[in-house]
Parts: sequence; C-alpha cells; structure tokens
Amino acid sequence: MNIRNRKYRDNLPQLGDGRFITDGGIETALIFLREIDLPLFAAFPLVATNEGVAQLKAYYQPYIDLAIANRAGFILDTPTWRCSRGWAEQLGYTVQDTQFFNEASVRLMAEIRDRNATADTPIVINGAIGPQDDGYNPARLMSSDAAEDYHRHQVEVFARSQADMVSAVTLTYPEEAIGIARAAAKAGIPAAISFTVETDGRLPTGASLREAIEITDAETGGSPTYYMINCAHPTHFKHVIGGDAAWMQRIYGVRANASCMSHAELDAATELDDGNPRDFGRAYIELQQKLRNLRVYGGCCGTDHRHIAEVCRSLQLANDEAAAA
Repeated sequence: MNIRNRKYRDNLPQLGDGRFITDGGIETALIFLREIDLPLFAAFPLVATNEGVAQLKAYYQPYIDLAIANRAGFILDTPTWRCSRGWAEQLGYTVQDTQFFNEASVRLMAEIRDRNATADTPIVINGAIGPQDDGYNPARLMSSDAAEDYHRHQVEVFARSQADMVSAVTLTYPEEAIGIARAAAKAGIPAAISFTVETDGRLPTGASLREAIEITDAETGGSPTYYMINCAHPTHFKHVIGGDAAWMQRIYGVRANASCMSHAELDAATELDDGNPRDFGRAYIELQQKLRNLRVYGGCCGTDHRHIAEVCRSLQLANDEAAAA
C-alpha cells in the first residue's frame, strides 16, 4: 500500500472555495442502464472480477470527464455502500471478505485517480459507507454505541488504506451517524455524514434535519468534517434549508434523487424514474443560493452523468449571468 497516495486526508480540497462534483446513483445506473444484477443493491462484488472492474471504470469515466471539462474537483466514491458485515453476510460473505472488497475498491479508485487527476481536477478518494438497515425505512434502530461497533471494521479498513476520507450516506437517524463519526475520529480519518429526508424534509424516523445535525455534533464534539443531504429530491428539502444558522453552515454537499417520488413509491417502482435532467440541474442553482457552504454537487437514485452534466451547465450559466450583471 502506498500511503503517500493519501493525498488529501489532512487537507480535503472540497473545504476550500472550489466546486466538486460526484457521480450519480451508481446502483440504479448499473441495474437499470447497464442491466447488471446487483443482489441487495450491492455493487462491491464487481471489484472481484475483470468484467466487473471494467464495468466500474466505464461507469465512473463520464463523470470524471465532466469534472475535467468543467475544471472542477471530483469526489470518487468506492462502490462499497453495502460492504459492511450485516449486508455482506446476507450475500454469503464473511467479515474477512468485506476487508478484501473494501481494500480492492480503494485500490481501484487509486488507479482511476492516478490516471485522471489534473491540477484543475483534484480527485478525492472517498470510502462510501451505508446504513446497517434499510436506507428508506429502517426496521431496527441502533444505539450510538452499537452503531460504532457495527461500522468500526469498515471504517478502520478505509483508515488503513489510501482513502482520503469516508462518508456515510442515506442515514435515517442521528444515533447511527454518531456511531460512525466516533469510529472515524478514533481511526483518524475525516468523515462526512449524509442524512436522507422524506417529502416533508424530515428524516424517515421523524427528526428534523436541524435536530439530526445538532445532536450528532453535540455527541461527537463536532467531529464530522461536514454534512450532506442525499437520496431525496430537492423539492423535498428546499423549504427546510437556508439562513445563517450554525447547523446550516455545516452542510457542504447535496446528492439528490432524480425522482420526485417518495421513498415508499420508489421502493415499489419497477422501472427507473430518471426525472428531468434539465430541471434537476436547475434545482441546484436554488440549493447553491440557500446553502452558503455548498461545495459538493452530485446525484443519487435515478441519476446518471446526464444529470450531473446539467448541474454543471446550470451552475456555469448562473455564474456567467452573475458576472455579467
């Protein structure tokens, strides 16, 4: 392992003034657009085969090309949202297997970064972590101590790797966020925490976004590097963001869904709802206006490189108009 490839662990560039983009919804894109079978929405097994690696490289490349064309940075997520022990066991893998998959995923991301990064497009390797239970409607909630114990192994594997940071996405309640943040702090790796919300702008378990962020910060000494919102359409949460409150300044990223449907409707859907990419891109102009520290722009369920291209296009048009005013 080349520890020197931890280029940004001590100085994450997305905390500066530049714009960073991400990929879209990797699982929905692979399943519906590339027709790859992903049991339990798990993409991590792909890193174990030559064909799977080729599919992943082909998936990420259009996004990286967009970042380069727009002179933006790129957050390169590992395909490991499901690569924790509980989900792996359901797929027939052991805890030791998850170590292999997480490590192999980071090595692949390092290879992709080394081939594509430029002076204008820094690429941050991000170890992606998902919830222990369902990301829409969890049946079992953990205490913060139980969450720390559950997620510790994956976090520590990333901490020993070339990953610059970890992010926990589609979290539905603060206790799990607290556990992950504590595990990351003890392992010495920066962590971003991303909550998902329902159509009313509240977490699936009922907490407000403000409560979730403030509770997590209070219980961890503010250890998360920043927060994000993901797996919800902008219309679901734009009414609960904005202003100068301290918790609002902690939000640095948004990875929205393409569809306006609720989580329950998405769960029941048999076809991909990719929404309207042009409208999706325009929505980020308002989000940029409401979130003063927004630096990371990306997608989640139903989005692909078309949606991120429209985000880049809309933001550039807005910047051009502002400069001309």
